[in-house]
Amino acid sequence: MKYSLGKIGIMCFALLIFGMVSIAFAQTQYPNLGQKELVIKRGFTKEALSCIECHAKKMPGTVESWKISNMSHAGVSCYDCHTVEKRSPMASQCEGLKGTDIYISPMVSSKTCSRCHPQEVEQFLKSGHAALAGAAIMDPKKGKLQKLMYQFEGCAFMDNDKLDLSTGLTPKGKPAYVRVSKTAGCQMCHGTQVELGPDNKPINETWPGGVGTRYPDGAIGTCTVCHTRHRFSIADSRKPEACGACHLGPDHPNIEIYFESKHGQQYLSHGDEWNYESAPDTWEPGDYTAPTCATCHMSGIGELATTHNVQERLKWDLMHKKSVIRSGDRGDGLKGDKLMRKVCVNCHGPTHTDVQRITLDNMNELYNKQWAGAVKMKKELADKGLLKKDPWKDGYQELMYYLWHHTGRRARQGAAMNAPDYAHWHGTFQMFQVYKDMEDIYNYRIKNNKIEELSTVMSSAPY
Repeated sequence: MKYSLGKIGIMCFALLIFGMVSIAFAQTQYPNLGQKELVIKRGFTKEALSCIECHAKKMPGTVESWKISNMSHAGVSCYDCHTVEKRSPMASQCEGLKGTDIYISPMVSSKTCSRCHPQEVEQFLKSGHAALAGAAIMDPKKGKLQKLMYQFEGCAFMDNDKLDLSTGLTPKGKPAYVRVSKTAGCQMCHGTQVELGPDNKPINETWPGGVGTRYPDGAIGTCTVCHTRHRFSIADSRKPEACGACHLGPDHPNIEIYFESKHGQQYLSHGDEWNYESAPDTWEPGDYTAPTCATCHMSGIGELATTHNVQERLKWDLMHKKSVIRSGDRGDGLKGDKLMRKVCVNCHGPTHTDVQRITLDNMNELYNKQWAGAVKMKKELADKGLLKKDPWKDGYQELMYYLWHHTGRRARQGAAMNAPDYAHWHGTFQMFQVYKDMEDIYNYRIKNNKIEELSTVMSSAPY
C-alpha cells in the first residue's frame, strides 16, 4: 500500500510539472494567453427591447424572421441597424419614438452593414452589383433607359409629352402610372435613387429598390437583396433562387440556364440534401455535389477565398452589345478567367474545363461577327436617311435590339453555363433568323431608297 501511494504521488507530481511546463510554453508562444478576460454578455438594451416588443405586435412576421436569425443570436436587434443620427437626411421617428432623442430610418444600406462586415461591403462596392447596377437607370446623361421607361413603357408618348431626361423623373402633374414600369420593374433589380419627403421618408415609390439603390446619405447598395431580411440566412443566399430573382427572363435567363445545365439538374435532384450552413471559406464540395451560382461566382472553394465582388471571376462581358474581355470598372477579364478555372478544377479535369472555356470564346466570336454585320448595315442606312427617328417603329432597329438584347445574350450565356437549348434554339438559331430578316429590310431600303410603309416585325420579341 505504501508503495502504491508513492507511485501515485510520483505520477501526480509528474503531471503537475508537465502542466506547468505546458502553460509556460503556451504563454511563450501565445503571450496574450491568460492576460485578457473574455466576457460575453447576453441581452438587449432597454431601447432595443422596446423596438422588439412594439414591432412584435404590429409586424409579427418580421420579428419572427429576426428571432430565428443569426443576427438575433448574436445580439443584433432592430435598434442596431435602423437607428441613425439626428442629422442624417434619412432621420425620422415612428410613433413610439416621439419625444425621444432616438431617430430611425426604414432604409438600411450597405454602409450600415459595413459596421460589422467591412470586408464584404468593400468587395461588394467594387462589383457590378453596386454603382454599375443602377447606372442605366440613374445616370441622366445616358437617358436611354429613362426614355424607354417613361416615354414609351409609361405611355407618355400617347400625350405627345417630352420628358426632362436630365433628371429622369416623371413630369410634374403627370399620373403615377407613367413611372410604374420603373417602380414595378427596373428599379426592383437595378436599384433606384431614393427621394424623400418633408418627413424624411421615401416618396414617389423610390424605395424599396434593388441591389444598386442609392441613398440620400450617399450610401450605395442593398445587401438584403440577396441576404433577405430579416432572417439574413447564409443558406438562402447560397441557393440559385436568390440570384434567380433578377437573373431570369428573355434577356438574361440565367436561372433557367442553370436549371437546364447538369449542375442545375444535380441541384434539383439532390439540393435538399446538401449542407448550406458551413462557415464562409469552408463551404466546399462534399457539402454539395454540384455548384450553385454562389459557388462559382462568390464562395470560397479550393484555394480561392470568398468574395462579394461577383465579377472577379469573369472573363467576358456578355451583357453589352459587343462581347469584350472585361476591363476597368467591369473587372480584369484575363485574371477572371484564371480564377474561374481555379473553381472548375475542384470537380473537373483540364480537358473538360478547356473545352468549356474554348466553347464560350468561340460563341463570342460568332456573336460578334453578326453584331459587326448589323452595325455595318445600320450605318449605311443611317447615312442614306433610311432609318426612322423612333427606333420602336422601325423594323430594322427593333430586330437589331433583339439580336443583341435577347437572342445574342441567350446564346452567349447558354454557352457560358452549359445549357444547350438556350445556346442553340433560343440562341444561335434565332440569331441567324433575326439577322436574315434584318438583311431583307436593309436590301429593300437600299434598292428602293425608301423605308417600307409598315414594319413587318409583328412579334414583341423572338423567343
